[in-house]
Amino acid sequence: MKATWEKIDKNIVSIDVEVEAEKVTVALDQAFKKVVQKVNVPGFRKGKVPRGIFESRFGIESLYQDAIDILLPDAYSDAIKEHDLEPVDRPEIDVEQFAKGENFKFKAKVIVKPEVTLGEYKGLEVEAVVSEVAEDEIAAELERLQQRHAELSVIEEGPAQDGDITVIDFDGYVDGEAFEGGGGERYSLELGSNSFIPGFEEQVVGMQIGDFKDIDITFPETYHAEHLAGKPAVFKVKLHEIKRKSLPALDDEFAKDVSEFDTLEEYKKDLADKLKVRKDQEAEQALEIAVVDKATAAADVEIPEPMIVTETDYMIKDFESRLKMQGMDMALYFQFSGQSESVLRDQMRTDAEKRVRNNLVLDAIAKAEGIVANDEDLNEELEKLSKSYNRPSEELRAIFEQNGNINSIKEDISLRKTIKFLLDNSKTA
Repeated sequence: MKATWEKIDKNIVSIDVEVEAEKVTVALDQAFKKVVQKVNVPGFRKGKVPRGIFESRFGIESLYQDAIDILLPDAYSDAIKEHDLEPVDRPEIDVEQFAKGENFKFKAKVIVKPEVTLGEYKGLEVEAVVSEVAEDEIAAELERLQQRHAELSVIEEGPAQDGDITVIDFDGYVDGEAFEGGGGERYSLELGSNSFIPGFEEQVVGMQIGDFKDIDITFPETYHAEHLAGKPAVFKVKLHEIKRKSLPALDDEFAKDVSEFDTLEEYKKDLADKLKVRKDQEAEQALEIAVVDKATAAADVEIPEPMIVTETDYMIKDFESRLKMQGMDMALYFQFSGQSESVLRDQMRTDAEKRVRNNLVLDAIAKAEGIVANDEDLNEELEKLSKSYNRPSEELRAIFEQNGNINSIKEDISLRKTIKFLLDNSKTA
């Protein structure tokens, strides 16, 4: 096989590939064995038609597409590897020659990983982040714990308040007609949670058990259902129940209930220590973000659109997975948030582009500085994963190698080492 390539635009290359006629013959034989299983010829059982009779009846050309499908993926892959190209999108293939007894020629046009022109990345000045723990932060953490351990009590009389959990029936109408998905029965809604359309929960505040109320709202202009976006609606609401949180007192008994400590002061000291560890980690992450941002800002790179689309797709899937862990799906999220997938994609696009840019620049720095993930690094990472998954590291290695994920782990290690290199060579203001 012969393969040559040339750059035809900034991030686009054209690859000319020529495969020997002998391989074309082998591919045609394989194609015949595949196709003959599906054809019916009078006088022959399926799959038993002689090659000569098949070709005289259907023509050798009937095998060409299957033979191309057999040859092309490996030929393209070999050409990419031979010239150390890194495609970021599917290629456009143009078959220039394919016939029995002749070489197979095709041209592949593909977008490749862009080149990065690095700027200054050593000696970058980053601002230190203070990681001291303030008293109000400890108080806020204690309040969160109070909320988590609050008891719910049923309120028999009086108006619903912000923070109450209400049980309601609701039916939504636009232009006097009920719309799909706009109704619910005995739905539990925490007032102030902002889980419903803006303006809805605020109008439930003040209702009492047994009350009926028409709630007027206007759907957001960016609402996921286009036929509702920007339209005024009326929700007919009935309030069935009110449940109110009763927070436990912050005392020694509370500390005993939620921790291993006997006094509230001991527990607060432990909380402060844990908050300090967390804030130190956050401060370190803030420094990492700052130094990477500066190195990226100093570099010059033009990002191909497919890389941004791919990263956005990944972020959408990751977001969907996290929603499922919380017992929610995308449809429900769009209903509650008033967003659509296109709006969500637009919101994520900026972060996706930044991620791609950062990774490209970090990869270029790693190559410039000879930073790689060696065997020791990989073994150390596998040992960490072994403890997390409670499985032997060699077993995990075998799984990752079988799934083709071992290179992703190495890339992640190299990325972290490169960020550490930037921090070690930075100056803190």
